[in-house]
Amino acid sequence: MAVGTATGPYELRFDTGRICLDLLATSHPTERLHSLAPLCAWITGAGLVPAGTGLTHAHASWLTAFHQLRSDIRHLVHACLTGESRPYDLALARVNEVARVAPPAPRAVRGEDGTLVREVARPPGCAALLAVVARDAVDLLTDPAARARLRQCEGDNCPIVYLDTSRGRRRRWCSSEVCGNRERVARHRRRAALTRA
Repeated sequence: MAVGTATGPYELRFDTGRICLDLLATSHPTERLHSLAPLCAWITGAGLVPAGTGLTHAHASWLTAFHQLRSDIRHLVHACLTGESRPYDLALARVNEVARVAPPAPRAVRGEDGTLVREVARPPGCAALLAVVARDAVDLLTDPAARARLRQCEGDNCPIVYLDTSRGRRRRWCSSEVCGNRERVARHRRRAALTRA
């Protein structure tokens, strides 16, 4: 999904190629998961639950849990990117523990038009939703081919990490519309300044 898709008034991104990396993107350029409403929008936008799933039972403690998981995943992903030997054993243990919980159970039901649609069997708990993200992180970090496609955006001061699935593996920016456009504008301004000089 693109920037801002299916998230209402919240500027949330779903363009990194993985759910766990989309969670990392929620802290840039400012904290996006600052209250329950954007967290619930992220949960739905990221596909952790089908659209229309009620999350009225969400609690403020969910924010703390998602922030902690995001921090742990960030440590592990950046260690993969940089080849750091610094141990992140506690982060790894926490991600593995979160991944052990069963994710929300899906079921197929008839929609209004008679076609089958997906819904969750019961309102998902925080632990089940975190498990979806943690399992995605475990899959990413243990897959050598996926790890080899991890990239950090080359945009100025952009910490976004994404999965490069482009042809030839030449993607440079987290988003062509965001950082790529900024780079093109900056390049144009530099050329214009050189022409005037």
